[in-house]
Amino acid sequence: MRRFEDMNPLCAAFYYLCVLGLTMFGMNPLTLSLSLLSSILSAVLFGAVKGRGHAFSLILFLIAALINPLIVHNGMTVLFYFNDNPITLEAVLYGLTAAGMITASLYWLRCLSKVMTSDKVLYIFGRFSPKLALLLSMSLRFIELLRVRWRKIQDTQKALGLYRDGNLIDALRGRARVLSVLIGWTLENGIVTAESMEGRGYGSGRRTSYSAYRMHLSDWLFLPVCAGLTAVAVVGQVRSTVVFYPDMQMELWNLWGILGAAAFAVLGTLPLIINAKEALRWRGLLSKV
Repeated sequence: MRRFEDMNPLCAAFYYLCVLGLTMFGMNPLTLSLSLLSSILSAVLFGAVKGRGHAFSLILFLIAALINPLIVHNGMTVLFYFNDNPITLEAVLYGLTAAGMITASLYWLRCLSKVMTSDKVLYIFGRFSPKLALLLSMSLRFIELLRVRWRKIQDTQKALGLYRDGNLIDALRGRARVLSVLIGWTLENGIVTAESMEGRGYGSGRRTSYSAYRMHLSDWLFLPVCAGLTAVAVVGQVRSTVVFYPDMQMELWNLWGILGAAAFAVLGTLPLIINAKEALRWRGLLSKV
């Protein structure tokens, strides 16, 4: 039984490289809509984003979508005037597209940080650059570690009666004190870690490594499937016409545009498909017991 997160780290890294590349370097509204939807589903599947995270992403999406029409007034179709400045349909649609790209990219990055643990990062980069592998694994680890330490410091400050959030001034002072302690703790821990690794001779000679990850048949099949879907999606984006300024022109429903969108829809939902197949297989095996 191999779920997506149990596949070889090279497969997961290649997959997120493909979906992030298609999301970040394309302004196709259809592809970005599919990317945003599939990234949200993946984040829910892996538990990468909780309730507050979704609320933050929604606020970020709305802010990013509103900024563009307020500061960019290009476009031929004027919807209305705000402070004597024209709000155009082209600027609104471009803002929505850019907001979708930013939000989808953040969701994919959160899924990446959830699936690609520190040992997987060491597996990929350890043989080529041990120092880079250590740096990346420590960076990924500190994302969650800083959050845990923040809660510990805040709870300790509350227990000592030093943290009060009755009004805005007290809340800002309390958070500033917590941040100061957190920075000091993190710097001290970084120095201790660096001295410990230096004392163990890390990076001083040729490094041998052991890995529990192996390339299975499903991994070898996954890579060409992922590459093929990515190639079709890229061709679909190249063959589609998306022009926002000065006059909006979109040609998304030609043959290659439809094939590219369908390929990206399958690519974006590959983790869901793989995990759903394994779940159904597991239920089938249980029913035979």
